[in-house]
Order: sequence, then structure tokens, then C-alpha cells
Amino acid sequence: MSLAPQLDRYLSVRRNLGYELRTSERILRRFTSYADTEGAAHIGTALFLRWHATLADANGSTRATRLRVVRLFAQWLSGFDPAHEVPPQGLLPDSSNRPRPHIYTTAEIAAIVAAARELPSVYGLRGHTCSTLFGLIAVTGLRISEALALDREDLDQGVLRVRRGKLGRERLLPLDPGVVAHMDAYLAERDRLIGHAAKPLFVTDKATRLTDCSARYNFAQACQRIGLRSHQQYQRHGRGPRIHDLRHTFAVRTMINWYRTGKDPAREMIRLTTYLGHADPSNTYWYLEAVPELLDLAMARATAGEVAR
Repeated sequence: MSLAPQLDRYLSVRRNLGYELRTSERILRRFTSYADTEGAAHIGTALFLRWHATLADANGSTRATRLRVVRLFAQWLSGFDPAHEVPPQGLLPDSSNRPRPHIYTTAEIAAIVAAARELPSVYGLRGHTCSTLFGLIAVTGLRISEALALDREDLDQGVLRVRRGKLGRERLLPLDPGVVAHMDAYLAERDRLIGHAAKPLFVTDKATRLTDCSARYNFAQACQRIGLRSHQQYQRHGRGPRIHDLRHTFAVRTMINWYRTGKDPAREMIRLTTYLGHADPSNTYWYLEAVPELLDLAMARATAGEVAR
């Protein structure tokens, strides 16, 4: 019996509890598809390892995520059928350290947006959508999932409504007038190309919502075009700076600006934490440790304060 129907039920149950599960669904669709090719009706450790061996090499964090996602699915299934085996927790090497973000230069961001604009498609909407998406993430620090979930009605009078933030949190983001003008121009051209006003904000040539997989692939293509990633065969993404690093860059440059303009980081931090949609300010303070320039500025400010006292 195929695992696909059971996966549909599993995802439906968890989403009714408020989970987004975009990454989990992507992983589990690939896993259950592989299981179906083997004719496997039950999950087991050996099946997971055979599937994992077919995937491209990845860092420890990605490997651990794959294992965690499949384990949760197997645990849920084993509650109905004990023939399902839950892979052990330490089966794959884990990595508890966050990868150090790549902080893009202004020139790199401009080059990524320009390269994305040139991505080919029948009507030209692919490049128009991707360049606008990457640019919006760069100037707002949105998570990729948050940006892709936006509808056109979420942009209203210069304010962006993020309805599907992490853990279901909602927040409002004021936008710079220049960003608003660019978004309005995107919507006008987008609607002209597809012939009607589609509900999703970021759409494909077929007027469907741009998916996470497609956004990441197009980002990798843009980065390969400008040399931030090496060219790959068979439509592989390759390794290099990530789309999520645009969010890191936004946060870091915002914090650097505080120090350079004499603002009080302790007072400004709660605003940035809210803007980014972090649940805990400690998640925002992590950038101090991750980026040497920020840490140096923070230490210099602290030293100056001690001397003044």
C-alpha cells in the first residue's frame, strides 16, 4: 500500500493544529515517492538510509532535518500500525551549530536582482517575479516562506501584512515609499502579462503561486550567473550563499547602522526582533556573534561606555 495517502492525512492533521510544514512536506513527498518505487508499505531504518543515500550531499543540519521529519512521520504512523519502525535519533550526524551567514554586499544584492530579472520564460514573468521577490526579501528581511505566502491584498497603503509568520504569528511591516512604488509597478506588469489580478502576490507564468522549490532554484540560477555559486549540471543548485542570507544581511546592516549613527542597540533591538518576527530577542542577538564586524562594534561601544564612567 502506498504511503502517499497516509502522508496526506498526516499533513492535514498537523496543519489543522497550526503548523506550516512546507519543508516537511517537501522532504516527505520525496521520501514516500522513493518508498513507493520500492513497493515499501512500512517505514523502517533501512528504507530511510537507502533513500537518504540517493540524495545530494548536504551539511549536518540538513541531514538532521531530514531524519527529524521522517522520524515524526514514522512515530505518527506507528501509533496506528506497529509495523512501522521509527529510525533512531542518532542515526545521522547532527549539527547543532548555526551556519555562519553570508552577508551580501550591496553590489552582490543588486547583481542577484539583475540576474534574476534576466531569467528566461515565455512571457517574461519568471524574471519579473523572481527579481521582485529577492529584492523584497533583501529590504524587509522576510523569511522565504513568509514572502511566498503573501497575497496581493496583504500590500495596502504602504504596509505589508505578514499573516503566516513562523508559528502562526502575524505582524505588520511599514515599507519605504520606494519599495511600495516598485511593488505597485510589479503588480501592474504582472496583471498585464497574465491578463487578470491573481490573488497570490508572487506568481508564475501560469498565474499560480510561486513555490518554495521554484524560488530556491531560481535563486541558485541567478547566483550561478554572477559567480556566487559554481555552474552545475542537471539543474542542481550547487553550494554557496543562501536566499535566507538576504534576511541575515538585512538584520546585520540594520544593527551596524545603529552603532554607526549612535543609536542605543538595547532600545532598538526589540523593534528589530518584532520586525523580523523572532519569538525571542536572543535569536536576534545571535547576529552579534555570527558577524565579526558587529561584535567589534558592540565591544567598542561597551569599552567607550566604561571609559566614560
